[in-house]
Amino acid sequence: MLLQIPSPRILELPQPPQISPRISPPHRSPQVLLGSSGILNVLPPHTPSQLPQDLPVPQTPPSQILGDLGRVSPGGPDPALNAQLANVVEQCRAKNMPKASIEAAIHGERSAAASRLLYEARGPGGSALLLEVLTDNPRRSQQDVRLILTRHGGTMAEGARHGFEQKGVVRVGPRDLRGHPVSLEAALEAALEAGAQDVCLDEEEEEEEEEEPALKFICETSALRTVRERLEAAGLRPLSAAIEYLPRDRVALPEGTREQAERLLQALSDCPDVVHLYHNIQ
Repeated sequence: MLLQIPSPRILELPQPPQISPRISPPHRSPQVLLGSSGILNVLPPHTPSQLPQDLPVPQTPPSQILGDLGRVSPGGPDPALNAQLANVVEQCRAKNMPKASIEAAIHGERSAAASRLLYEARGPGGSALLLEVLTDNPRRSQQDVRLILTRHGGTMAEGARHGFEQKGVVRVGPRDLRGHPVSLEAALEAALEAGAQDVCLDEEEEEEEEEEPALKFICETSALRTVRERLEAAGLRPLSAAIEYLPRDRVALPEGTREQAERLLQALSDCPDVVHLYHNIQ
């Protein structure tokens, strides 16, 4: 008797709450984003110079993200009404991208409307992966992702999303608005006053201009805008603010399996349709 294998389920990515236009988007990202320590399971900081912890980060042209978000996100091409678009605009401004280039990218026309999807997958050693995909051809993107997973010991799998939880993440520069270093003790005090649930060093995603690791403030998704505004009011320098998937638990992989997992993450990061990649690898 032939067994009928169900097709993998593609989840529509939930839209985050409205955020102030001043908020910057996460990273480069998509960063490969990690997290898992304490109550919030936030990942301890990694040192990029150490190969086992130097995990790949998908690189998507800002102009592509701007144009796509201007079409598929609520609020359209107006950053004042489109929180996600406002995030990316702020990041582009921080990178000194000309205003004319930003506006041209937002209003640029493409042949087909893009879709934002969330794929669930399993990697080597039972690791869990979530991939945010921005594409004008979902069938092609699914085939590309499936092929990458197969080549590197992974597979599309339902249920991986249950190993993650959505949290608001505000990344703050290591120096305040006056240029003074921000100590971890001062950051903890600021977190309490701003309503954040946790704070830690974010060495896994250093800004190019920063020699010191940024600070990562964790909060509920509904409090993201408030926390960012309060941190800025306290004299800190927010770099980005966004809703991210943080792993509830992390898995430690043996050396051989971890190397295979790193090759998988690198291959997925090179896929142009993958804009955010989350996993629970320690």
